[in-house]
Amino acid sequence: MGLEKGGLLNSPLTRKEFIQACVMATAAMGLPHSKVMEVVEAAEKKDGRPPVLWMHYQECTGDSESLLRASHPTVGDLILDLISLDYHETLMSAAGHQAEKSLHDSMKANKGKYIAVIEGAIPTKDHNFCKVAGKTSYDSLKEVATDAFALVAVGNCACYGGPQAAGPNPTGAKGVREVLKEMGIKKPVIDIPGCPINPYNLLATVLYLVTWGKIPKLDDKGRPTFAFGKLIHEHCERRPHFDAGRFVMAWGDQGHQTGHCLFQMGCKGPVTYANCSTVRFNDAEVWPIGIGAPCAGCTEQGVAFHTGINDKAVPYSYPASERTDQQRGQGGALAAGVAGAAIGVAAGVAATLSSKVSDKED
Repeated sequence: MGLEKGGLLNSPLTRKEFIQACVMATAAMGLPHSKVMEVVEAAEKKDGRPPVLWMHYQECTGDSESLLRASHPTVGDLILDLISLDYHETLMSAAGHQAEKSLHDSMKANKGKYIAVIEGAIPTKDHNFCKVAGKTSYDSLKEVATDAFALVAVGNCACYGGPQAAGPNPTGAKGVREVLKEMGIKKPVIDIPGCPINPYNLLATVLYLVTWGKIPKLDDKGRPTFAFGKLIHEHCERRPHFDAGRFVMAWGDQGHQTGHCLFQMGCKGPVTYANCSTVRFNDAEVWPIGIGAPCAGCTEQGVAFHTGINDKAVPYSYPASERTDQQRGQGGALAAGVAGAAIGVAAGVAATLSSKVSDKED
């Protein structure tokens, strides 16, 4: 397929990086450090790597890009070490009949065992959109889902339909779970929404499936609770400003410059369940609110990308604050410092443990 080490992804993991990534993924799953070695041992069983078929439908490939552009270590490399990626239209070197053969060979050889990762919404109207090898997306999904062990819908499009499903929705775009229900196919579906997804959420889900051979605990929307069990608002670095009633009222105003709460600018953090405020993107502590942009709610169906002022009213009263004017401007920095310290501790523990394990094995 052209996915070998030294090929498309030319940055193989060191032993220390491998263990460190397992530690970080275990923490992302909300599991105690005592479970780390179980994850490591499961990830090292090469003969037990689950076959994965990664299917593309109506999307921008942003979730694949997010996965492959993560670093320290490269999650793309780790994912390719953990699984047998038998089909991925964007990455595989094969094309045409060869690509189609890889897909069907894997489905036949791994019936009931492979994991189908679905990226993108499914067009259902007239069944004439996104044809590959003469098959519509609808028929393609039905074929792959029938004998899959489980399906993982990655990204807002695959989970809820995404922008394509917005009115008038000419292609009849729908999320994976909804389409499978219409087909009458009863298979476990794990939704990992986002635009794009945080690659560590996918990594943690794959590691969970590999380690314990079962579906992680899901919320009422089919999302892993370890990643989508709490509101972004609960751990937002601007939360102290919300509690004290300090809001940005216009782009570029004094409040915006000093890091005040973005609720009045349409921030969806108070109604969005995700771990963006604690597990940042690109290993660089980057996330929308951190750079002064409101949360778009991309992990929530019916919330994502709605603009304007929030429907939820700002509280009429706030906790008393004895801060001086100078201290008021430091609230965001203080909260950011606390969040950064927590993430730093997790990274430090990962580095220390990986070093100890590596030294012990050496």
